[in-house]
Amino acid sequence: MKRIFTSAIIILSLLLLTVGCSTKDQQAEPKKEPAQPVSIQVMLDWVPNTNHTGLYVAKEKGWYKEQGLNVEIVQPGDSGTAQMVAAGKAQFGISAQEEVANARSQNIPLVSIGAIIQHNTSGFASPKEKNIVSPKDFEGKSYGGWGAESEKAVIKSVMEKSNADFNKVKILTVGDADFFNITKRDVDFEWIYYGWTGIDAELRKFPINYIELRKIAPELDYYTPVIITNEAYIKDHPDVIKKFMAATAKGYEYSISNPEEASSILIKEVPGMNAELVKASQKWLSAKYQEDASQWGIQKPEVWETYTNWMVNHKLIPSMIDVKKAFTNDFLPKK
Repeated sequence: MKRIFTSAIIILSLLLLTVGCSTKDQQAEPKKEPAQPVSIQVMLDWVPNTNHTGLYVAKEKGWYKEQGLNVEIVQPGDSGTAQMVAAGKAQFGISAQEEVANARSQNIPLVSIGAIIQHNTSGFASPKEKNIVSPKDFEGKSYGGWGAESEKAVIKSVMEKSNADFNKVKILTVGDADFFNITKRDVDFEWIYYGWTGIDAELRKFPINYIELRKIAPELDYYTPVIITNEAYIKDHPDVIKKFMAATAKGYEYSISNPEEASSILIKEVPGMNAELVKASQKWLSAKYQEDASQWGIQKPEVWETYTNWMVNHKLIPSMIDVKKAFTNDFLPKK
């Protein structure tokens, strides 16, 4: 009994010594505070639509949060998205290859870090009764647009391919006027994105003729839209960009596989949207995000070279830019 009692005393003493040492060790090591999430802004190019679904999916699913990011999705202000991103007022933005090339020709260091849609889904649309089925039919018609020089250059370029006279087109600046109303009374045709306005025409049972731009002019199959940042942010925060693009890619990949669920998330996150149009647009566009590319977001040097050369030849920018600095695939998730 004495031996048992003595052994118990020794064991108890050892336990108390171990607990004491453990407590001292805990007191000696300062408590590590959890890392604070990095707050970033993503500025859209226009009002929220299905081009942006992957961003909203990544946010709603908590994938940005998993990467330690607090992401705010905002609409553009008067200054414009490209200017805000270039100035570092927003860390990321939605833009287009044309805008990035134009900025870099003026030594504004924007960089495209991912193509949201793999091919140009835009083209010229008109009410069926106008009988505009080729660029040759633009002669004697009126076009409604934004008044940008690039619009005129594109119309002139495709008309020349069809041996048509660009001088016979009347070009009017109509801004963001509704396609369906403006083509009934003021203009004959407009430049649209089929994934939104074209799908809307289908839902309205509004018959249109649609001339897909990339089919009549492969050199105009450029990236639109793209995700942009600036060179300074790339230099200072490459880790944040990788995390942001990892979550964003996941959002778009989910939207590709689950268009119905993705559209529901967009509708929930942006109240007041036309639910029927969003769902139909998402179903059509989900197949276009990656299309024939090896992964979502990838950009090809030849697309940048071809379109930028076209811009130079049509005097939209003064000289060729270094396209290797204008875009990068380095921040896309490795496959």
